Amino acid sequence: MKKICFILPICFFMLTCKTESSVQDEPPKPKTSGPRVSVISRDIETFEELRTLSGHKGGVWAVAYSPDGTRIYSGSEDQTVKVWDSETGAEIGTFPPENSGIWCLAVSPEGKKIAVGSYNKTVALRDAQTGQLIRTLTGHTDVVWSVDFSPDGTRIISGSGDGDVKIWDPETGAEIGTLPGHAGGVSSAVFSPDGKRIIAGSLGDGVLRIWDAQTGRELKTLTGNDGGVLAVACSPEGRRIVSGSNRNAGKVWDLETGLAVFTLTGHTNIVKSVAYSPDGKYILSGSWDGLVKIWDSETGLELRTLTGHLDGICSAAFSPEGKHIISGAWDASVKVWGPP
Repeated sequence: MKKICFILPICFFMLTCKTESSVQDEPPKPKTSGPRVSVISRDIETFEELRTLSGHKGGVWAVAYSPDGTRIYSGSEDQTVKVWDSETGAEIGTFPPENSGIWCLAVSPEGKKIAVGSYNKTVALRDAQTGQLIRTLTGHTDVVWSVDFSPDGTRIISGSGDGDVKIWDPETGAEIGTLPGHAGGVSSAVFSPDGKRIIAGSLGDGVLRIWDAQTGRELKTLTGNDGGVLAVACSPEGRRIVSGSNRNAGKVWDLETGLAVFTLTGHTNIVKSVAYSPDGKYILSGSWDGLVKIWDSETGLELRTLTGHLDGICSAAFSPEGKHIISGAWDASVKVWGPP
């Protein structure tokens, strides 16, 4: 097995708007007082499609909200990232092409930067307001499948088809370290909510690995998935993680014991995206069966299925306050869901 090598301890875009102008207003800093209270519980039975955001010319592989919830970012195989007004659905602007299809994106905790991973084996770090390219993170030897910021915004992690998780300093672009160990491509890598652990899943070996984010020491290996891991998310309080697999199911794990708690069954194709609601009460899953499902995070009971996409779901996320859901799909659209 390769050994981790750390250099130091660990602790999009010349925005092309339709008017050729940049976005000026800087979003407020996100709240940091712990998990937000979600209002989804009283509205879940009425959730429906509110609007469709159209404009991409290829499948939408990644979607994310800004930390203040006012903007939606979508990354597509058409090589662009689009920015939308979350309230009206209006397109605010478009990133210039990344010279390669976009696989993943993540917004920094303060909302000022966006990391974009693509088929060109790099992570582009861009200013979320002006669109200026800040720097490019290079070092992977295969497609970058996953990116995430640490909760304090001082680190970026990226997972790649080369089997490695890399850790970067967003201020300098320096590679801090590499977390090897997976026998196949790393499809998803995330920080725990407290920033102390890194969790990654592999499509190739079907294993979830957990590392100490400070030292790079591997803490646990979670086995027992049916097939490869395609998506990973951590609950807001850091007690559990959920993974999605290419065997049409999700699985919930106890992060401390490393044991599987229950399996989420109901999809009929691979589960490409998973997420927890801000209050941790619900799990969201998006599948290539074209469905978005909402589950009770404590029992695994399926609560709601959202239909409307014409092709497989690639990415889905809750809004920061838990009032809405967004999803991106192979049909080149982004949909917004919520109470009528």
